[in-house]
Amino acid sequence: MKSKIYVLIMAMFLVSCGDDFTNLSPISQRNVDNFYTSGNDFVLAINGAYAGLMKTGTYNQSYWVMFEMRSDNTDQGPDVTGLANELAVVHAFTENALNQFVGDAYRDTYVLITRANIILDKIDAVTMNEAIKSRIKGEALFLRALGYYHLAIAFDKVPLILSEVTDINATVTQSNKTEILTQMASDLEMAEGLLPATVSGADVGRATKGAAATLLGKIYLTLGQNSQAATALRRVVDNYGYRLVDDYADIWGVQNENNPESIFEIQYKAGGFGTGSPFTNFFSPSAFLQNGLGNNRNRPTQQLYDAFEEGDLRRDISIATGYVNQNGEDVEALHILKYRSEPFTNGDSDLNWIVFRYADVLLMLAEALGESTESYGYINQVRARAGLGPIDSSTPGSFEQKLLHERRVELAFENHRWADLHRFDAVQPAMAELGLNAKLLFPIPQREIDVSPGMQQNSEHQ
Repeated sequence: MKSKIYVLIMAMFLVSCGDDFTNLSPISQRNVDNFYTSGNDFVLAINGAYAGLMKTGTYNQSYWVMFEMRSDNTDQGPDVTGLANELAVVHAFTENALNQFVGDAYRDTYVLITRANIILDKIDAVTMNEAIKSRIKGEALFLRALGYYHLAIAFDKVPLILSEVTDINATVTQSNKTEILTQMASDLEMAEGLLPATVSGADVGRATKGAAATLLGKIYLTLGQNSQAATALRRVVDNYGYRLVDDYADIWGVQNENNPESIFEIQYKAGGFGTGSPFTNFFSPSAFLQNGLGNNRNRPTQQLYDAFEEGDLRRDISIATGYVNQNGEDVEALHILKYRSEPFTNGDSDLNWIVFRYADVLLMLAEALGESTESYGYINQVRARAGLGPIDSSTPGSFEQKLLHERRVELAFENHRWADLHRFDAVQPAMAELGLNAKLLFPIPQREIDVSPGMQQNSEHQ
């Protein structure tokens, strides 16, 4: 039974329908000026920030569209009519500044950031339990950094806002990816010091030191600061108690949530509360396979399926090639298996979303170290679980090619591929193999250009 952080997140869903954090005030029928006055207020506020991860423009939809389906791992599938065309153009690199999924991502990620900013602005003035205050500050710093990481990868130049905006006429300036991620690295160093190493009971699902250090390592790699990345990632390996689960299949499914490999995952709860996850229905090819619809979105490419080595146990745990329909007929349809569940109703599953897990850390540490006996050791830990033999410097291909391949098949459909292609300078060659002329960045939503004088559109979309 789920008794984790979702309980308080559910409360935030029930009282907050809009985009503004001030919608939290109806919890006690107080106005926002009187809300942030007690420790309990900030517990509610940080849970409201976590709820920002479950918005349409963040993990519920736009992030898998922009960070997985944008890549060579998946595509829209056969339906390219109506709203589905808004998805298809993202994969085809023909989206414009009015694209719904891109606009949702920009808006909802800033909702998440705003909620974190307000907490960080106001919490020091309140007398409350110091241990809880420190933890909440660490959580807010982590959540803000997670949001800005996605914005920096997707758009490069966006406003770097680190405090509550109270003036609607405030001047908006854009910072570039390096400036944004440098600030987030500093914030995460602080967050790691404030957060607990482990959580239990009702706090399962909150950010920990390991979550902060994992995101920090990923950001340092993105900045090209491999030595700093290795230092952060070694802390995760040496200090925080994570491990690979023995069977790759035991990472997935409601029964395996928050397992010893999981570092940070978004907590969902089905039952008609508005806190269930939509991934099972989005990715299933048929309504016959579960309650609710089967939208056949985020469809694995044949190229990805063929990328798995012979004997790789991960392939058939990650991807199905078809299903048996209600008439007992075999239907060919590549589709994702990692998010299979039985929803309560359409778009309402208990299934969590794993944001970071230990296999990612091992592969990032190998990346940070560069080609060496030690780095191949980390890669081979991941391969051994998949039933594959070890590789080394004599294995064909460059170290970067071998590592990028391993990340692709290990972390498929987990929203890492687009950022990985960026980090390895492989976007355009990878997408050219699918016959696509890739753009590196998404367009800044047109509404942001219209309302913010001085905002510059990314050059690929001008």
